[in-house]
Amino acid sequence: MTFSDSENFTCNICGAVCKRLAGPPGREVPSCTACGSTVRLRGLIALLSRELFGVELTIPDFPVSKGIRGFGMSDPPELAGLLEEKFEYTNTFYHQEPRLDVADPTAEQLQARTGQYDFILSSEVLEHVSPPVERAFANLNKLLKPNGLLLLTVPYRIDGQTAEHYPELHEYSLAAPGGRTVLVNRRRDGSIEVFENLSFHGGDGSTLEMRIFSEPSLKEILARAGFTSVQVATEDIPEFGVLHDETWSLPIVGRKGRFQPPFVEITEAYARAVRRVALLERQLEDRTQWARALRKENETALADFQTVAAEAKRAANYIQSLEQDLAAARAALAKSRPGR
Repeated sequence: MTFSDSENFTCNICGAVCKRLAGPPGREVPSCTACGSTVRLRGLIALLSRELFGVELTIPDFPVSKGIRGFGMSDPPELAGLLEEKFEYTNTFYHQEPRLDVADPTAEQLQARTGQYDFILSSEVLEHVSPPVERAFANLNKLLKPNGLLLLTVPYRIDGQTAEHYPELHEYSLAAPGGRTVLVNRRRDGSIEVFENLSFHGGDGSTLEMRIFSEPSLKEILARAGFTSVQVATEDIPEFGVLHDETWSLPIVGRKGRFQPPFVEITEAYARAVRRVALLERQLEDRTQWARALRKENETALADFQTVAAEAKRAANYIQSLEQDLAAARAALAKSRPGR
């Protein structure tokens, strides 16, 4: 049975074995019964693993690599906690501490964080930042080390150009006259504009959709921001429950250079993994030998039982024959008594 035929998959975030859902998975459908992860998030973590280690691993199998520094943007708590165990990792937020507004960071934040990170995770965030969105991508590039990685997901169309919903956004707020939410914006020229039929995404913080990206526009924005190569992760990874039922809105990596993991930590972690595999193989062989011996004993015991059962049956038949003979003898004796 291949993984694609299997009813189960392993969640590469929490490591749980989960039953595959019937029908198309959908990128936003929670499909891990343990942590609630989606195809989108598992695809992003598979991409992170491949970029850092050259192979897709579950987070529980990541080597502890505190020499690798990264941060996330409003990660789910379960994911952030697991990454913090493996890396020097910080989860940041737009609306609470530790705060980071990538569209408009403070001078202190830029000075303290510039060139400090090996990787940045951004899942379903950049469609919400205020325009111009190019400024956010440029700031993310600044925060990365020379060979750093930006791994992201956003909803996007396969072709066309990015559609900005509020291109002249300047001073704005949300209002709800009559109970219906609208966006009121004062443009830089002082004119007022009002937008209805707003689109909000679930989650904490600022969730108003500011734009719909396109794949060509994303690649162009990343290149202008200073990323030397961009790759869209189109591959299915069925063993991790990553099955894409669409060709858009897939995980993307922007690379500033070629990432080089800390050699010593990775080597030591690999050596520990090799030793653990060897130990498990020995334990498996020992248990296999024990199981074979037990099976042989059971087979011997079963044969002995069958032999004893056959002997018991023959003895029972013999006893029955003797009882019949005894009954016949008694009957003959009774007939031969005097006086009869």
